[in-house]
Amino acid sequence: MRDRIFDLETGDSPLVALALHDGHAVRGEVARLLAVTDEERLREEDPFTAEWVGLAPIRVVGTRSRFEVDLNRPAERAIYRSSEEAWGLEVWRQDLPTAVSDRSLAQRAVFYEAMEKLFTDLAERYSAFVLFDLHTYNHRRGGPGQPAAPVAENPQIDVGTFLGHRDRWASLIERFAADLRNFDFPGGSLDVRENVRFPIGPFAKWAHERFPGRVCALSIEVKKFFMDEWTGVADRELLCAVGEALASTVPGVLEELERFEVVRPVDDEVALALRSREPPMLHGLPAATRL
Repeated sequence: MRDRIFDLETGDSPLVALALHDGHAVRGEVARLLAVTDEERLREEDPFTAEWVGLAPIRVVGTRSRFEVDLNRPAERAIYRSSEEAWGLEVWRQDLPTAVSDRSLAQRAVFYEAMEKLFTDLAERYSAFVLFDLHTYNHRRGGPGQPAAPVAENPQIDVGTFLGHRDRWASLIERFAADLRNFDFPGGSLDVRENVRFPIGPFAKWAHERFPGRVCALSIEVKKFFMDEWTGVADRELLCAVGEALASTVPGVLEELERFEVVRPVDDEVALALRSREPPMLHGLPAATRL
């Protein structure tokens, strides 16, 4: 198994697509300690999201299970320590040795260092850039064959945009959602809403805090209506259609970015920060423990 816990494909573009929870693999020392089954892990992961990152030239895919280390949670919660942090699942057979968790957090640190470098480069090259932060969520937690969760509280696509600078990106957000709804989806238009279940993911929040006024991070949560969340089997027609719907938003997003002008005070502030920024706070481990 590779040491690196993510894949990064770069390109000449202000668009980045991420599938942080696509991975299912765990390294051997972690696998031996896990009490949670492969099937339980898969149900809480975001399988197939790596198939959608092709919508953007810059692509980031998590290659390890979130049960090893969760790239979309703050460092202090990136390793699930209790069932309360893991959807009621018993995660570990025994207390997790510190050396094992330190190695997992060190790998997380490598990921955030890479994202810091990537986003700094984008902020220097473009007036603004966009993150498509792709996730999926369960809606049949009652069990196989049980009724789905109420549609009123569970849109097919929930776009998390609860941002400090939401007004700044309003036209881009609204264009993205409208283009999704207007896509000719099998069975009828997609139900796309904003901030219903997931106002914003921790990774997107981190990006906004690190690059204020320069990044519009869309936390995109797709309900697992395109698959059986209990067997892990996807309906290929619907899976591909979701990917096509997401890709259909790119022309509109790029059009919005072309019209976007960075407000000069924010631009000056960010430019100064980019030239003199301190290294990001990663996870509190001494440098010698980092990979």
